[in-house]
Amino acid sequence: MQCIVITRRRSEKFPDSEYTPERLAAETSAVRKLYGEGIVRHIWHRGDVGGACLLLEVESEDGAKSALDRLPLFGLGMQEAVSIVPLAPYRGFATE
Repeated sequence: MQCIVITRRRSEKFPDSEYTPERLAAETSAVRKLYGEGIVRHIWHRGDVGGACLLLEVESEDGAKSALDRLPLFGLGMQEAVSIVPLAPYRGFATE
């Protein structure tokens, strides 16, 4: 199944100075690994606040949470999932 995940930086607890180049590089590396495993299908930076939107290929919502737990900024509590939305096929393209 695919899920859309909307994340945000926990800026109320962690100022921008905590998002060091080393931490961001570790996050990038972890996302690339998930991409290589076919879990991350697409990722975008949010245009409104710090964070990202991801399209994940997982078995379940728990699989999405497990994938996020592999990201260093989530492990440090610096990033959180605002929403995990499981997706279903669009019926408008079905042939009858």
